[in-house]
Amino acid sequence: MNCLEDGQERYLTINEVSQYLNVKACTIYSWVKRDEIPHYRLGKLLRFKKGDIDNWMERHREGVNVVEKKARVILKAMDRPIADVNHLVKKTIAQVKGNRYILPHRETRPIKGLRKEVEDGTL
Repeated sequence: MNCLEDGQERYLTINEVSQYLNVKACTIYSWVKRDEIPHYRLGKLLRFKKGDIDNWMERHREGVNVVEKKARVILKAMDRPIADVNHLVKKTIAQVKGNRYILPHRETRPIKGLRKEVEDGTL
């Protein structure tokens, strides 16, 4: 895909952006409809600048540090010591994944069936 014509960047079509990002054209149309991707509308035609697409992709980049950053934000908001990091990391991972985090709980009550057997003396 040659994006330069006479030293100037040219505008890309839907199909060229689709090939460049390796997504279906209908996905590009969906992003345009929701105004999520930078584009130019010329009547019914849609055009894109490669530089704008590259910048847009860079803004959507996620890395390993997402969890660490979220954990720090939560720690600051809660004013808690670093000792709670394990709990916060699990909570942050759940938030990043979009899941609800439920605190693990331990069963502290004895199993009901065992008391009867112990009282009878039969094990």
